Parts: sequence; C-alpha cells; structure tokens
Amino acid sequence: MKIIWLGHGSFRIEIEDQVLLVDPWLTDNPVLPKDQHQAAVQGGTHLLLTHAHGDHSSDALRLASELDIPIVGQYDLMGYWAASKNVSTVGFNKGGTVGLGNVKVTMVNATHSSSFGTDDGPVWAGTEAGFMIEGEGHTIYITGDTDVMADMKVFNDLHHPDIGILCAGGHFTMDMHRAAYAANEFFDFKTVIPCHYKTFPILEQSAQVLIHALPDVEVIEPEVMGVIEI
Repeated sequence: MKIIWLGHGSFRIEIEDQVLLVDPWLTDNPVLPKDQHQAAVQGGTHLLLTHAHGDHSSDALRLASELDIPIVGQYDLMGYWAASKNVSTVGFNKGGTVGLGNVKVTMVNATHSSSFGTDDGPVWAGTEAGFMIEGEGHTIYITGDTDVMADMKVFNDLHHPDIGILCAGGHFTMDMHRAAYAANEFFDFKTVIPCHYKTFPILEQSAQVLIHALPDVEVIEPEVMGVIEI
C-alpha cells in the first residue's frame, strides 16, 4: 500500500487494485507544485469526496471527466452531479459500504459542514462524511473534516482501523490536541498521519503535540508527494 499526501486534506492511496484520489485539491493548492499535478492523479480509478467545500471538491468534476473515473460520495451531491454535470458517480450514505474492485469503502459520520460556492452564494451540498477503507489486510480511517465525536468509539468497535488519517489543523477542524485525544480515547491505531495542516498560516504548522501525545503510535508527518509505504 502506498499513501501519498497531496497537501492539505488530499491524498492518493494505492491499495489493492485501486488508486483512490481522496479530496484531490490541485488548483490553487499552495503546497502542491503545478508540475506535480499530473503525477498526483495519474492512473486514478476512483475519486472519493468527503464533502463539498472548495478545498476538497473544486477539482472533482474536472478530474472525473479528464480521467474518466467516477466520483464516490454522499448520495445527495452525487445524484445532483450525475444528473446535471455528465459525470459518473457512486452515491451512498453513512453506514453504507461500496466495493471498489478489491477495496471496501464504508461511509461514516463527521461533524463539519458541506456546501459549494455559486454566483448566488453558498449552496448546501448534502452532508460531510469520513471513510473507512479496507484492503491489503489494513483499515484506514479518513476523518474528512471533523471535530472529535463520541461516534468514533463506534467506528473503532465496528471497523478496528489500524491507520488513522486525521485532520488536525485547527480553526476549521479539530487541532493536534483534539486529534490526539480522539486517537487515545477511541482508537488503537498503529499509524497516524495528520493532515489539513500547514497549508495556510491560520492552521497548525507542526505535529509535535500529536507526536508527543501518542508515544506508542507511529505518527508520520507526511511530505507533499512523498510516499508512505505500509
């Protein structure tokens, strides 16, 4: 398995027979060099979308068309895009599981918001979510944008994720302290990868708080376009 951070909350995950592009934000992403955009998405098989905010979804329609791959995400938004934007989608909802080749993806709850901008202002776009991704003997929990939730105990009881990709930048999501609390209180991760940080000055710039709070967990501070092999 290869997990590649594209900066912010965006990832390329090569797992089983799939190349999953999770919230791939390329255009205007200040930490992903333009000359790396093609490599970031090349060979993608599915595009997973946690919610509709521009720093997660603004390239989704373009990439789905250019790569000829489906967008996988919350039912309401996927149904709207399938009907109006001429793209292939897989719409499901929280608690549901879909098979993507040899990979299983379960949608789980998050607590945030979900909208996209229009000329008339923001438009509601279904609800925010996270994903459990199962393959190669591992389960990855991708939080999406969220705060700590008591729901996380249920997620661990049902899915037993060993890899956590945790938003931890603060301001818009839980920060490093809150992400550490979630990991210690609810999960038994072997590996934690923080994200949604360092992109802008308003966000946390270091994962040291998380690293210090999880001495028995391998906390990997990802590098943009660096490969984490598990």
